[in-house]
Amino acid sequence: MPTRDRLIAAFVAVLWGLNFPAIHLSLEQFPPFFLVALRFALLAIPTVLLVPRPTAPWRWIGLYGLGFGVLQFVFLYWAMSSGMPTGLASLVLQSSAPFTVLLAGVLLRERITARQGAGILLAVVGLAGIAAHRAGLAGGATLVPVLLTLCGGLGWAVGNLGNRRAMQAQPGEPFRLLLWMSVVPPLPLLALSLVVEGPAEIAGSFQGLGSTQGLLALGGLFFTVVVATLVGTGLWTALMGRHPSSTVAPFSMLVPVVGIGASWLLLRERTSPTELAWGALVLAGVLLGSTRRRQAEPTTSAVAIAATPSPRPVSPSPSVVVAETLTGAPTAAESAASASARR
Repeated sequence: MPTRDRLIAAFVAVLWGLNFPAIHLSLEQFPPFFLVALRFALLAIPTVLLVPRPTAPWRWIGLYGLGFGVLQFVFLYWAMSSGMPTGLASLVLQSSAPFTVLLAGVLLRERITARQGAGILLAVVGLAGIAAHRAGLAGGATLVPVLLTLCGGLGWAVGNLGNRRAMQAQPGEPFRLLLWMSVVPPLPLLALSLVVEGPAEIAGSFQGLGSTQGLLALGGLFFTVVVATLVGTGLWTALMGRHPSSTVAPFSMLVPVVGIGASWLLLRERTSPTELAWGALVLAGVLLGSTRRRQAEPTTSAVAIAATPSPRPVSPSPSVVVAETLTGAPTAAESAASASARR
């Protein structure tokens, strides 16, 4: 992976880490469920009008949108509006990685290797440590936001499975699939907002948009939709098209580092050393499970065979980066080499 692409991958991780303080600013103005509906509506409307529909089956697009768009962000925004520290949210949401492995093993019958199992165990121990620490604070009241964030991670894992099945059915459309996934959340989330938050609270959130708080909220929403989603995901998609997912995926481990650092710097939010220590264990577990053992150098004949021209492989969607690497699925480069060897 050349230095330029490493810098791009790190840049995307920075954008995604900054997305958590941006969400925090938006939640200062808008109720959580309505904010999620608004976020995806801003993507869904131009998508329906301008972007051709992907050819993947609707049931997998719907599952992708339900898990990634609805469940993940409903629980994440609910947790953050209920007191979940912004930086800690960026860390606990990494629970999507072990959840993805477990769901893929149970529902898709994908084999879990010993290395992946060890990574899951480490991540679970770290998450349990954070939960236990939070349970001891304020009589356990601060545990609820952590549990909600874990539910968000589970929702992301469900979306990963839908994305994976959609890409298996029709590869080559990752960015279009991402955009059309955004068509699923707005209507059910708007209905949820109307029932839970009510029309009065929704209407009240549009008052004072010209104030400092309102402008910061709009800026946070713009960053989430345009910068983090479109720019960040677009760059990540390009990287996944040029390199194996196992090479690119570990850069996502920078996201909670940036999220915690940005929350401390911009929001003056402090994370306890105990939680940081448990969080480091979570990251170690996810990193262990998402990297492959280095394989032996190929022989001269194997290199000659692999050098035979073949069609460029299609990369997986950026939203299944961790799913592709953790579930043991072959990367694009591995699949291409295998196909060439068979010829």
